[in-house]
Formats: sequence, structure tokens, C-alpha cells
Amino acid sequence: MNTPLSAPDQIMQVGFGFWGSKALLSAIELGVFTELAKGPLDAPMLGERLHLYPRPVHQSRGTRDFLDALVALNMLERSQDGLYRNTDATNTYLDRAKPAYVGGILEMANARLYGFWGSLTEALRTDQPQNEIKSGQNLFDALYADPARLEGFLKAMTGISMGAAVAIAQKFPWSQYHTVIDVGTAQGALPVQLALAHSHLSGGGFDLPPVGPIFRKYVGKHGLAERLQFYEGSFFTDPVPSADVLVMGHILHDWDLETKRMLIGKAHKALPEGGALIVYEALIDDERKANAFGLLMSLNMLIETQSGFDYTGLDCIGWMRDAGFRETRVEHLVGPDAMVIGFK
Repeated sequence: MNTPLSAPDQIMQVGFGFWGSKALLSAIELGVFTELAKGPLDAPMLGERLHLYPRPVHQSRGTRDFLDALVALNMLERSQDGLYRNTDATNTYLDRAKPAYVGGILEMANARLYGFWGSLTEALRTDQPQNEIKSGQNLFDALYADPARLEGFLKAMTGISMGAAVAIAQKFPWSQYHTVIDVGTAQGALPVQLALAHSHLSGGGFDLPPVGPIFRKYVGKHGLAERLQFYEGSFFTDPVPSADVLVMGHILHDWDLETKRMLIGKAHKALPEGGALIVYEALIDDERKANAFGLLMSLNMLIETQSGFDYTGLDCIGWMRDAGFRETRVEHLVGPDAMVIGFK
């Protein structure tokens, strides 16, 4: 049973949630977890490695509090002899040297989204994006014109998609299918995970031409260049490549309802009879009161796009049925992510 203090405590934790968030984001930016993956360190040595304020740690107003705050947030552990080490989770997922690294999306959150979310109130009052568009820039035009920045963005997309990609490889009946194309593939995290888990699968990813070299580099690093290829084009102006299964992950929420319907219709047209479309996102629960991450992601679309929004599984099922899919279902993947499957 909740105590009388639980309600205000929860309110305060949410209200000051940005404190813990920024501590974690700064730790990723500084390389705390990557450094500790090499071995445990005490505060003075870790502070020196990270180039933190150069004075004895017992005199520092920040270093010990910063590291101990990460301990309290369950992002680090500290032994009785004062050595800091990663938790199992941060050692696996926040060490930049490991293939399971998901920090790319958090690096982007730190570099871009953290500041933009300070203008959420303005976004709610104006229904206008609060990102680079405010200064006359187009985010995607700027990204695709700068190969280094584009690769960083695509790595971030890999970070946010990796958990779902692994789950899709496990939960969908891939033994019944032979080819798969990931529409809006970014680095190719999803087709790589599918190909690693299922040796009979081939296919690849579909995205804009500048993504090609980054996709091929990522696929080649995993030794899958013979089975996975890059298909260049725009899903606005070009046909979607045909395969037994098409996937759209974290794609539909970027766009308005008309565009969502158009993309689902294109996928239906490209699929053979018996083929399947998988759409995965941080789907909002149908009652719109449980998946806070999905709802906050939709607010992020308000801040980042002109007309994008997230949606429920029931919404997507309706759009798929309108496009002609004969059978649909929703399956949970991992964390806030779920997939909607439509069969032609």
C-alpha cells in the first residue's frame, strides 16, 4: 500500500528527472563507461582520465558527487575500497567499444534534444518544431550533406533500434520467409541482426543514396556483404523494393497521417501475396495512459518535425486494413517497443 509520502515523492522525482538524465548523458559524453570497461578506478584516477577539474578529488565540488550520483542512479557500482566499476548493464550497453552500444542515441539526446526540449511549452502553444528549423535550417538536409554528421545520426538510430531488432529476429516466424528489406534502414542494424540469427535470410536495406557507404561499411564489418545489399532511393518518389517481408522501424512517426497511409500503401503494393509488413515503434498503448515513453516520443516528434506524431497499435492496424492487409496483429518487443504485423 502506498504511503502518504509516495505521491509527492513521485511528483518531485518526475519534476527533477532532468537532473539524473543530464548526469547520465554527461557521463556518456565524457566516456565514463568506456573508461571503466577497461577496469575499476578510484575517483582521482577516473577524474584524471576524463580530464575533469584538475585538483585533488577530496577538494573537488563535482567529481565525487557526480560519480556517486551515478552509483545512486544504479549506473555505476562502488566497492568498499573506493573503486568505481560499471554495472552489468552499463558495461554491455554504454561501452563505445562493444557491439551492443546503445549510447549513440543518448549522445544525440545530449547534443541536440536536451536543449530543444527546453522549448516544449512553446511547441505546445505554437504547434511548431523547436529544433534547427527555428534558425532556418532543415535537419535532414544538413545531415545528409555532411557524411560525418550523417554517420553519427545513423549510429544513434542503431542505438535506439538494437533492442527491437534483436527481439524481431526472435519473435517473427522467419523460417517461413526468405527475403527481407528494411525501409529507411539507416546503418542496417535490423537486417544485420536478422541475417546473423537466420542464415537462410537475404535482402538488405532501402534508404537515400548518401546512406549507402555507411550501410555497406556496417554490413561488411559483420561479414554479411554477400547476403545484404543496399537499395538506394526515396520512399516518397520511388517504388519500395519487393521482398517477402518489408520492415518500417521508427519511420512512420516522422510524418503526418496522409504520409503514414501512403507509405503503408506502398508497402502493400510491393509485397507478394502472403508477404508481411512489420511496423515497429514505441507504440502508444491503446488506452493512452501506460506507455509514457511512447507518449513522450510523440512530443519529441512535435519538437523535431512539422507534422509527425506517434500512434497506437490499434491506429496502425486500422491503416493497414484500409490498405488491404488481410490479417494484422500487435506484439510487444522489448521495453516500450512493439511491432504491428500485417499480412497480405
